[in-house]
Amino acid sequence: MMDMSQLPEVDASAAASSGEPVAVDEGRAHPGLDATIAEARSWLADRQAQDGSWAFELEADATIPAEYILLNHFLGEPDDAIEAKLGNYLRRIQGAHGGWPLFHDGDFDMSATVKAYYALKLIGDDPDAPHMAKARAAVLARGGATLSNVFTRIALTLFEQVPWRAAPVIRPEAMLLPTWSPFHIDKVAYWSRTVMIPLFVLAATKPKARNPRGIGIRELFAEDPFEQTDFLHNPTGHVLGNVFLAIDKAARLVQPMIPQWLEKKAITKCMDFVKQRLNGEDGLGGIFPAMANAVMAYDVLGYPRDHPDFVTARGAIEKLVVEREDEAYCQPCLSPVWDTGLALHAMQECGVAAGDPVLDKAADWLVDRQITDVKGDWAAKRPDLRPGGWAFQYWNDYYPDVDDTAVVVMALHRADPIRYKNAIDRGVEWIIGMQSANGGWGAFDADNTAYHLNHIPFADHGALLDPPTSDVSARCLGMLAQLGYGPDDEVVTRAVRFLKDEQEADGSWFGRWGTNYIYGTWSVLSALNAVGQDMSQPYIRRAVDWLKGRQMADGGWGEDCATYWADRKGLAKESTPSQTAWAVMGLMAAGELDSPEVERGVGYLLSHPREGGKWQEKMFNAVGFPKVFYLTYHGYSAYFPLWTLSRYRNLKRSNTKRPAHGI
Repeated sequence: MMDMSQLPEVDASAAASSGEPVAVDEGRAHPGLDATIAEARSWLADRQAQDGSWAFELEADATIPAEYILLNHFLGEPDDAIEAKLGNYLRRIQGAHGGWPLFHDGDFDMSATVKAYYALKLIGDDPDAPHMAKARAAVLARGGATLSNVFTRIALTLFEQVPWRAAPVIRPEAMLLPTWSPFHIDKVAYWSRTVMIPLFVLAATKPKARNPRGIGIRELFAEDPFEQTDFLHNPTGHVLGNVFLAIDKAARLVQPMIPQWLEKKAITKCMDFVKQRLNGEDGLGGIFPAMANAVMAYDVLGYPRDHPDFVTARGAIEKLVVEREDEAYCQPCLSPVWDTGLALHAMQECGVAAGDPVLDKAADWLVDRQITDVKGDWAAKRPDLRPGGWAFQYWNDYYPDVDDTAVVVMALHRADPIRYKNAIDRGVEWIIGMQSANGGWGAFDADNTAYHLNHIPFADHGALLDPPTSDVSARCLGMLAQLGYGPDDEVVTRAVRFLKDEQEADGSWFGRWGTNYIYGTWSVLSALNAVGQDMSQPYIRRAVDWLKGRQMADGGWGEDCATYWADRKGLAKESTPSQTAWAVMGLMAAGELDSPEVERGVGYLLSHPREGGKWQEKMFNAVGFPKVFYLTYHGYSAYFPLWTLSRYRNLKRSNTKRPAHGI
């Protein structure tokens, strides 16, 4: 592999658009820029798998490791060795407030705390140990475990810690409803669908966890939960929420009258859905909660442990466990396509070109992962659309991801638009077909906007739907622009209009899948630049001013995960390499290459501690569900800083001040 520090001079303007490496006169730029890029590039290349992919760890909060332990004890299969390591992890991430947060240095979260406490007690932690006593006091001081969210209360029903009336009525017969009904399974997001359908089976059969050690957590309740009747609340405060609460009460009266033959028919349809989408070793929906519910559904229906479907479902969960010498945690899912697509962009930005095995292997691996034969759940709204997307995980044929698809198409187009033309064309066709009526794109479904369902009691997590968002829409717009779609193309016109409508009053854009407004604003500015918008327009300058105003004293940018709450929007605790990279790329897209803010941002990235090509970053940098479930992509602090520094260097040596690509 070429040593970047020994690169010859090349034509700068060509390099900026092609991604060819360029040399920088360090007397006129930041000292150490070339050396940092070279080291980070080498580090990232060394972590490429033999098959050409990259797959970094994807870490969430305490909830997933705790649920892994709960699953083992539900099945009556404690695993003392791995659970001891999971316990070490859970104890380490306990917050100073006594509970467990949803993200690093976050506030106390009731549901995460109840699950973590229960998991630790299941593996043998003494309730009177200091860390357990502190957690218990924190729970009781905030009203007790009955204030946990719906998913947590359902888990507690399985362990007989609360009555089933603590959960809203959810029934497998929902699978038999016609598409025109107010609720239909196609009207919720893919993640809701794959989690809910096996959960319908559990709700109908009401199994009891084996719980071989007979562990309970009665001490976390301020009053006897079996005497309590007011578990359910209006999740939004809207009048529709009260209507749905009344419907829930009526449904409880009807439940005993449901004939067994109808329930059996509905359960069969649920399990047919699960089996068809079991997804081999990658699991139902590729996400832990759906996988765990599928395993429990198979268990309650009497599947033996050696049944192929049970073995497959259980094995997929084990792939998510990250085990170290003294600790372990369970990932919510795997992110190889996302990591590979983004890492490939970074590598091309720093000079890796066609013919280099790093690029060719990654691009070929991505092409092999394109989904062209399966019409997934998205086809309910787009039945005539040919499949052509990419999933987030290694495989997830029924659930390709619009965001991943746009990123991969742009990476392949940069790599070789002729060689990969067929894959690119199929991906673009699918993306265009997935545009929603309002001009934007959701992550997995088109027009997933049945907003009335946000008011049902089950939706207290606020993440039931997958409507179009600014960040995903920007990625699609950037892809179209990179491939030559112009401002007069209808698909582009509608997308630009959507993004203009979505802009916040302060000039920023909301980041649905990355934290948060910095992520959203970078995404949109990159797309608007690529599609040829006049970057001096007032609405764009408001975004630029917002980004500049968020720069911190150390030259970096940072944004706390709590900014998903309206009253915490401006919260920033410390700069992070990921968010600094996004901000600098956003400013460069707006023509701010020579601004003091960009120079200081680059300086921050060059001076921030790193280990080879991975910058140190402890704050969470992404979101699964705002206000409910957060993530840290361990690859973000590697490929995004490398990408940003390389783009800065390329533009500095070019005749243009803005990047040529859609992202």
